[in-house]
Amino acid sequence: MVSKNILVTGAAGFIGFHLCKRLLDLGYQVYGIDNLNAYYDVRLKLDRLKELGIDTRAEHFLHQTEVTSETNKNFTFNRIDLTDEKGLFSIFEKNKFDKVAHLAAQAGVRYSIDNPGVYIHTNVVGYFHILEACRQHKIDHLIYASSSSVYGNTDSGPLSEDDRVDHPVSLYAATKKSNELMAFTYSNVYNLPTTGLRFFTVYGPWGRPDMATFLFARSILKGEPIKVFNNGDLYRDFTYIDDIIEGVIQVILKKPGFYKNQIPYTLYNIGNHHPVKLMDFIHCMEEKLNKKAQYKMMPMQAGDVYRTDADVSALARDYDYRPTTPLDTGLSRFVEWYRSYYTN
Repeated sequence: MVSKNILVTGAAGFIGFHLCKRLLDLGYQVYGIDNLNAYYDVRLKLDRLKELGIDTRAEHFLHQTEVTSETNKNFTFNRIDLTDEKGLFSIFEKNKFDKVAHLAAQAGVRYSIDNPGVYIHTNVVGYFHILEACRQHKIDHLIYASSSSVYGNTDSGPLSEDDRVDHPVSLYAATKKSNELMAFTYSNVYNLPTTGLRFFTVYGPWGRPDMATFLFARSILKGEPIKVFNNGDLYRDFTYIDDIIEGVIQVILKKPGFYKNQIPYTLYNIGNHHPVKLMDFIHCMEEKLNKKAQYKMMPMQAGDVYRTDADVSALARDYDYRPTTPLDTGLSRFVEWYRSYYTN
C-alpha cells in the first residue's frame, strides 16, 4: 500500500477516535487534531487518546501541543482549535497531508438552541478554515461529516440525497447544511474534491455521553427515570460505529466521485437503513442491562425530528457500503464496554 498521510479532525471525539484507530491498523500515517472542549466530560476524550497511545497528563498538554503516540509512531496528536487559522495552516504546511477527514464540530441538536454562537464559531468559521487550508495545500480529497438532521422534521420513508433539505429545525442542522453548500462551492470554483457524509444516529463503545445509549444506560443503572420524548413515538436509524467506520474507510481509500460528471463533489447518506422505534430501543437496552427502566414521558423536544431512515443505496453502489450490525448485537457490545469503562 502506498503510504498516505491523513489528517483527522475531531480525533478525540467518538467517530474520530474510531477512525484514527482503524486507519492506524491499516498502516496509515495519521495526524489527529482536537480542541478538547468541555461540551461533555473531557476525561472520556482523554481516555480515547490514551487508547491511541497519547500521554494525556495535564502538565504534558500544557507544555506541548504536538505529541507522538507512545504505542504507534504513525500517530501524532495536536491540541488546537479550528478557529486558530494561523496554527491550522502551519500544521498543513508542515505535514503535507494527502487527505483530510474532517469530523470536528460542535455537536448536539438541543445544545444549539441555547448556545447558537458556538455553532457558528466552530461549524462555520472553523469549517471555512479547513476548506481554505485544503484548497491552498492542494489536498487530494476532503471527506467531511454532515448529518441526517439536515433533512428536517419528516415522517416520510427512506431519506434520499435527492430530497430537499431547505428547512432545518435546529441551528446545528443549518450549520451542517451550510457545510455542504460551502463544499460544493469549493469543489466547483477551486476544483477541490469533497465528499460529505450524512451520519445517522451513530452509537457504540466510546460514544458521546449526550446520546441516547449513554443517557439511558446511566439512568437505568442508577434507578433514575429516563426522559422519553414524544411519548416514545419516535424512530431512529441507529447505526453501529464499526459499520460507520468501514464506510468512511472505503470513501477515504477510493478516488472521489463527481457531481454531474464534472464537479468533484459528492454527498452520501451513511446509516443502517433500519429505523427502530424509540420504545423498542429502550426495551432492548433494558434486556441488555437486565434492569427495567422508569419512564418519564415527555412532549416532542424543540429541534427534534420524528423519524430518520437512511437510503444508503448511493453509498452501496459507489463504495460497496454494507452495514451488518443489528441493534441487538450493537447494544450488547455497547453495554459490555459501558460496564467495563465505568466500573474500572
